Amino acid sequence: MNDTNELQHESIVLRILWMVVFVIIWQLAELVLGAVVLLQLGYRLFYSAPNASLLGLGDSLSQYLAQIGRFGTFNSDIKPWPFADWPTPQAPEGEAAHAVPPAPHPVRDEEPKL
Repeated sequence: MNDTNELQHESIVLRILWMVVFVIIWQLAELVLGAVVLLQLGYRLFYSAPNASLLGLGDSLSQYLAQIGRFGTFNSDIKPWPFADWPTPQAPEGEAAHAVPPAPHPVRDEEPKL
């Protein structure tokens, strides 16, 4: 019985260390998410529609923060990225993203002159 108790104690100490690491990661990811929010706001004001890349990054980063929260509050035993896959962004439920059409490429029928 002593071995089981010692194993549980070692397990909780290791979990506490991981929780501290993920709290630090949380703080950094929170700053990145704040920057994404501000960039998306600026993009939305300038182009009248959100940026598709920022939509995906914001969604996956939000899911990542939720995974950290679930791990830290003992709702999940699965450690977030880099121990698990990075969350896949879901389809946006808000307005459609700003689409930039590809630039037309000139068609040349002649050979280059040397």
